[in-house]
Amino acid sequence: MAKLPIVGRSAHRKPNESMRLFVVTIVGVVLGFFIGISFPTVSITKLHFPSSIVSYIEDKNSALTTQAILNHAWTTARNVKGNDTESISDTAMKIYVPTNPRGAESLAPGIVVPESDFHPRRLWGNPDEDLPFKPKYLVTFTVGISQKENINRAVKKFSDNFAILLFHYDGRVSEWDEFEWSKRAIHISVRRQAKWWYAKRFLHPDIVASYEYIFIWDEDLGVEHFNAEEYIKLVKKYQLEISQPGLEPDRGLTWQMTKRRGDHQVHKVTEERPGWCDDPHLPPCAGFVEIMAPVFSRDAWRCVWHMIQNDLVHGWGLDFALRKCVEPAHEKIGVVDSQWIVHQVVPSLGNQGQSEHGRAPWEGVRERCRKEWGIFQTRMAEAEKTYYEMMGVPPPNVTFVQ
Repeated sequence: MAKLPIVGRSAHRKPNESMRLFVVTIVGVVLGFFIGISFPTVSITKLHFPSSIVSYIEDKNSALTTQAILNHAWTTARNVKGNDTESISDTAMKIYVPTNPRGAESLAPGIVVPESDFHPRRLWGNPDEDLPFKPKYLVTFTVGISQKENINRAVKKFSDNFAILLFHYDGRVSEWDEFEWSKRAIHISVRRQAKWWYAKRFLHPDIVASYEYIFIWDEDLGVEHFNAEEYIKLVKKYQLEISQPGLEPDRGLTWQMTKRRGDHQVHKVTEERPGWCDDPHLPPCAGFVEIMAPVFSRDAWRCVWHMIQNDLVHGWGLDFALRKCVEPAHEKIGVVDSQWIVHQVVPSLGNQGQSEHGRAPWEGVRERCRKEWGIFQTRMAEAEKTYYEMMGVPPPNVTFVQ
């Protein structure tokens, strides 16, 4: 007897499975729709793919690289975002900060570092741990090897609070390594240049901004009676923005203002030769120091640096113009008498000149100094005349000492 096929259970189950499949399909479509419309709000830059997945994709389908997938996703998200933010212009998204330093206007202010320093840093380790101690002051000497011993004595008068910078006009640098301090000092070597040439190029105010005071000294100074820390205390006590140590009156003295007074800690005014000071508050009777051993506060130096002419390397004439950088000059410029030095008048830099027409090298250097003095005075007078004319006011009547 033939068996009848058993179809009852199958026939009964099929309609139920069909219904379930239909419902699942509808739910999936609806869910996919909501996921799809919410996708543009997801930032593609915040999607992080596990490395295992990335490797799997690349291994399984070499024709479709991870980069291609990310590029496609990024393009899609950017296009969708662009449609949602049509009101935001491209210009509004660009960084422009006019108060940033010139040339850095397109940078966010938080990344701009406008100042630097001469602090050496390590080539390893954590940058935050490079400088357990930062010098507060900077002293520079313009030097040749013939004055090595004198500079060694001078440097010992400056504590660890002072960073040491040597400008070498003779190109001989390695020979200074016999001194331990020289291995920590900063050395800059350019042959046959003067102090103010170096200062203009290597002492920009933004480079030395971390130092409270900047000493710009010659190499031929005797410092037996000088202590740098005591000097700083007096400068602060008397609120001097520009200063120099008093000069031993028996050697190398040009101006009465810079002559040491034994009964003073500091002096700011003096009496000069008859007719030299129509105004007792003007140089060379006040508001005046020489250029052999000046000391500047960082604020005063920011002004003085801009006054130094790029082509005038000896600095003659600057001493009479320093008063323009502090106010009132007859109170902010002075000579520290109790910490004094001796000008030894060694013409070592002069010997770096060139002999011409049978004259000694130093004679040509001295002639250039005098010529620069005249050029500087003329430029200053013309610049101020132009300014006052532009402002519509008569210029003050100031007589320069020649």
